[in-house]
Amino acid sequence: MSASQPAFDIPADDAEIARALEDASIPTLLLSMVHMSGDAAILDGPLRPAGVYINEYQGYMSEEDKAAVRAQALDVIRAFRDGGCQLPPPPDPETVHRMMGFLIGGEVPADYVPMMVEEMELDGRDQRSDAWGREVPAERRAAHKVLVIGGGMSGVLAAYRLREAGIPFVVIEKNAGVGGTWYENRYPGARVDVGNHLYCYSFEGADHWTQYFSEQPELQRYFEGVVEHHDLARDFRFNTSVVSAEYDEASRLWNVVTEGADGAREEHVVNTVISAVGQLNRPTLPDVPGIDSFAGQWCHTAAWDDAIDYAGKRVVVVGSGASAFQLVPAIAPDVEHLTVFQRTAPWMFENPIYHEAVPEGKKWCLKHLPFYAPWFRFLLFWPSVDGAYDTIFVDPDWPHQERSASELNEFVYGMFSEYIKGQVGDDEELLAKVMPDYVPMAKRTLQDNGSWLAALKRDNVELVTQGIASVSPEGVTAADGSFHAADVIIYATGFDTGHLLAPMTIRGRGGVELAAQWGNEPAAYLGVTVPNFPNFYCMFGPGTNLAFGGSLIFNGECQIRYIMECLKLQLQEGAGAIECRQEVFDRYYAEFRALHARMIWEHKTLKTSFYQNDEGKVTLLWPWKIIDMWRWTKAVEKGDYLLDA
Repeated sequence: MSASQPAFDIPADDAEIARALEDASIPTLLLSMVHMSGDAAILDGPLRPAGVYINEYQGYMSEEDKAAVRAQALDVIRAFRDGGCQLPPPPDPETVHRMMGFLIGGEVPADYVPMMVEEMELDGRDQRSDAWGREVPAERRAAHKVLVIGGGMSGVLAAYRLREAGIPFVVIEKNAGVGGTWYENRYPGARVDVGNHLYCYSFEGADHWTQYFSEQPELQRYFEGVVEHHDLARDFRFNTSVVSAEYDEASRLWNVVTEGADGAREEHVVNTVISAVGQLNRPTLPDVPGIDSFAGQWCHTAAWDDAIDYAGKRVVVVGSGASAFQLVPAIAPDVEHLTVFQRTAPWMFENPIYHEAVPEGKKWCLKHLPFYAPWFRFLLFWPSVDGAYDTIFVDPDWPHQERSASELNEFVYGMFSEYIKGQVGDDEELLAKVMPDYVPMAKRTLQDNGSWLAALKRDNVELVTQGIASVSPEGVTAADGSFHAADVIIYATGFDTGHLLAPMTIRGRGGVELAAQWGNEPAAYLGVTVPNFPNFYCMFGPGTNLAFGGSLIFNGECQIRYIMECLKLQLQEGAGAIECRQEVFDRYYAEFRALHARMIWEHKTLKTSFYQNDEGKVTLLWPWKIIDMWRWTKAVEKGDYLLDA
């Protein structure tokens, strides 16, 4: 896309505009007015946001101030419409920086401005597609074949960027369609926990989202729509799994064996392999006696069986993590009785709009008002960018380690615990069960609009904090010997995160197997490249998950840009192979381990966490700031890599 002002139109009369503005985010509207009018004096006026907080879109402005802004906005929009929707010259960089601070009611540090400008694309240019230009001859690009493993969020993103660069590729996807986690997790209540106007590609925003945090069917349709819009499906192979991938040192090529649904195998010879399988894709079941003996219906949430009929039935849900947190409120009203087995109580924070629909007026603003959509995206993104970073470090001198990790974390403890107590009321028995016994933010913190604890307080719901001793044909026996009859068992028991890329066999230089090299600590330089594995890349690889902010789509866009820069360097140099230097990886991983040792995710109050391996070391999470991911993946340091001509 060229760096030029995009075209806008206002297809509405004054009454329709006024109705739409009733639903607008007023802080966002104010910045759209700056673009339409060219009047930066708006930033100096008395009508301004007072601050910003995650999932709060009105800047804590009074109703009187919001009404005044709507009245002014109607005049500005009318003038813009009647003037032929001609934009004045765009704000200069200094004004854009001021606009950022105005929107959040504070100061945006200067070093964050380039990242946020890139994210919003105010000049209409996708800066993340600049890796190629005319720097690599087309014939050299066309001769370099890439195989992508996985057609979820990362795989679709890789396909888009490869197509854009003119590099031939094939995406191998084990499912019958794209979407990855959103194809597989079809359980009732499944929805995203990052605001949807942020949880979408920067090059494929969406003004059609029906909810702020959309449910699985709409998310699945989004990824299908991206594939259709950009004609990517012709290079996807569905219902096909990768069995093995082996690097041939003599030819500097990868030999990848795939298997179709019919069992037929095929060999692909490619220059580069990109793993886009992610971290959370292999469901795990509890290791308890009799699990296969159950006579009723059962499934894992990530392998949902559409034949499951829970209405009017006795249902057991095993687990109380993110999936159960969504599932239980969705099915509780429809079952005869629901037993929830909880191993660990989750921390949660209030999000009153978690189940809310996006009003039609806000959709209209997102679609029609100049630059409203990118500034709304900024409003969602900024509160989750590094602002909570200091709260995830352990202060060894803090005296209350049994409940919090630092003075800052104590504040979070107070806020979260009061939120839980406020919902439970005077039910001391329930409060004892649902109050977590580990420091807040040490495990995945869940977004809540009151539905979880409301479900647990229902007369037909029982919360069991005992472990499971066994499963029989008729139900589940708890560790204390109590029996819980069931017609349906649903396992919300998470994923195998200790064996990334299993069950594939991946062999690199010298025949080394990736699983053996990783052992109990899967790791990659920047989460992307691995020594001994030339021309091999990971997306959503080890050490790239997020637990304190941001969006995995943002991370994915950073990672694929880095991969494309590696490919560009390789092709510019005419190299047959590019491989991360061992000493570069070693320095990186030493810093990774040292930083995690100071962070909350390895806190002593934790008994279990899918973030950790069997030794208690965190291997899945990104320990640096979000801006560091962005900085370090913008370009490739040639000296970090071995280039084999």
